[in-house]
Amino acid sequence: MAACGGVRPAGAPKALVHSPGPLAETFSDAQIDKFTAIMKPGDVAIAARHMPGRRTDFWARPLGWERLDLKTPPGLGFTVDDTQTAQEINSLRPFSKLPIRPMRPFVLQVGGADQARALTCLSQAVYYESAREPSLGQAAIAQVVLNRLRHPAYPKSVCGVVYQGAARQTGCQFTFTCDGALGHAPIPALWSQAQAVARRALAGFVVKEVGSATHYHAAYVAPYWAPTLVKMKQIGQHIFYRWTGPWGEPPAFTGRYAGGENNLSAAILGSLDARTQGLFAPEVQGVPPGRTVTLAVAGEVRTYTVADPNAADGERTRVLGTIMPSRRKPTAAEIREINESLAAVEKASEPAPSAPHDQD
Repeated sequence: MAACGGVRPAGAPKALVHSPGPLAETFSDAQIDKFTAIMKPGDVAIAARHMPGRRTDFWARPLGWERLDLKTPPGLGFTVDDTQTAQEINSLRPFSKLPIRPMRPFVLQVGGADQARALTCLSQAVYYESAREPSLGQAAIAQVVLNRLRHPAYPKSVCGVVYQGAARQTGCQFTFTCDGALGHAPIPALWSQAQAVARRALAGFVVKEVGSATHYHAAYVAPYWAPTLVKMKQIGQHIFYRWTGPWGEPPAFTGRYAGGENNLSAAILGSLDARTQGLFAPEVQGVPPGRTVTLAVAGEVRTYTVADPNAADGERTRVLGTIMPSRRKPTAAEIREINESLAAVEKASEPAPSAPHDQD
């Protein structure tokens, strides 16, 4: 590094002062460090502006922002690969030092179709989200699904949690349910492993390492919501998070399993491949009156009862949690009868003419 103003620091060669350009480029980092160690801080700062080689910026600013050049405005520094950028962002956000409290075991105490569908949906989540992850990482994915099932903010069935928001391309909670991954048949060996992980999770196995985690993402992405949650643990390529405050502690997980694994909306079923559609009851796609329907609304999945207004004993009033189908169009005779009834009511409500008063 060259000293400015013709001032030669003690021990520095004359060639360093008189021709800084060509010779400075041949100096090693060790030699430059040796010379700068005996220079004044102000001289070092001035010389650094003209140094053609090493340009260390201890503030880690993007290339081009070390100094302002109005002729060439610097860019935003997005010259590195997105994956590298995400990993750097994730590394800057430290893991929480709060204790990780394990969840209570969840045991699926149902049989028949609900049990089979729950196992398949959980196996799909494990497979399509973490098929290449270590066994602990796969079990952690299953734990997140079951944690959500028991949290008040999420649906109360395994399939409801997994397919939440799948009817909207930007609203799915698990990416594989809306990015076309289900169109690819799983590898048999890895699918069997995912089923084993899911079966063990539904039998009460608890992954203590992720505690009450309800969120996770791959280490090579940096989602916008990550800073708003508690960063708990990384297992394999996934980083796990929980809600902040009491909302994210085990006592808040008071939800109970409600069953109804086949209650997915027609919109969700239509977005799935034929193999997955076969898991659910065909009558769900055309929900007849008197049945239930599950709809994905604003990122949440809710189940409603469909009332039948035409039934003899059907409930005609609007009730919270009930969807009323549109009424049938009245016939011409019914319209004429209604109009005649309204005319009669209006005529009856007209005031009677008052009797004439005697003139004095």
